[in-house]
Amino acid sequence: MTRFETQGLDHVALVVADMDRSVAWYADVLGMERRFADVWNGQGDPVVLCNGDACVALFEPVDGDRLESDGVNRHFAIRLDRAQFDAARAAFAADGIDAELWDHTICHSLYVRDPDGHQVELTTYKV
Repeated sequence: MTRFETQGLDHVALVVADMDRSVAWYADVLGMERRFADVWNGQGDPVVLCNGDACVALFEPVDGDRLESDGVNRHFAIRLDRAQFDAARAAFAADGIDAELWDHTICHSLYVRDPDGHQVELTTYKV
C-alpha cells in the first residue's frame, strides 16, 4: 500500500573532507552548479550543487563523522538519457577520468568516485 507518492529524489547529502576540492570536482566532472548560496552561506550550512534535478548537499565534517572510504559498493545514481550518457562517457575519457562501464542488462552505468571516495553512478535505461 502506497501511503504517499514522491516527486523524485531531491538530493543526496555527503560529508566531504575539503569543501573547495569537492565543489570543484562536482562542478568540473558532473557539471553541477551551486544553488541557494544566498541563503545557505554560514557555518554548518550545506553547499548544494545541482545538474538539472539531480543535486548533492555537501557538508563539512562534524565530530564523529567518518571520512574514510570503506570500500563497500555504496553509491548514488543520476539518471541520464542515452545521448547525455554517451556525452558523459566521452567527456570522462577525454579528461582522463577513470569511469567503469557496467552493462546491467536493463541499463548501462558509468561509475566514478569523488575526491572522498563516494561512488557516483551515471545510468541510462536507453540500452
